[in-house]
Amino acid sequence: VQLKESGGGSVQSGGSLSLSCSALGDTYLPSLYFLAWFRQTSDKEREGVAAVLFDGTPTYADSVKGRFTVSQNNAKNMLFLQMNDLKPEDTSMYYCATVPHISRASWYLSPAVGHWGQGTQVTVFS
Repeated sequence: VQLKESGGGSVQSGGSLSLSCSALGDTYLPSLYFLAWFRQTSDKEREGVAAVLFDGTPTYADSVKGRFTVSQNNAKNMLFLQMNDLKPEDTSMYYCATVPHISRASWYLSPAVGHWGQGTQVTVFS
């Protein structure tokens, strides 16, 4: 499985950015995995940001609720993250990840992840 992120960049506080993730490879099966966004700064552990669960339900970390919107395409092999009202504390490296459906209850924890993308940097300046 290959995960390719795009988007990100630098924006002023209060601005917006969008991220995209493509899951490539014959071993990626939406019947086995769903896609999620994580983020990590150098002084923190990687944390789950948003995901779309097997039944299509979006789920978010409390810190981004109301500001970020996660969505996926019909084939469930692309994941998008629209980030609005960005804050300096959102500055981080953002990673796309696959999570096995059996790990959905703890999807926001790094050990639940099956595969990681390379990451894309989001910087929010005040």
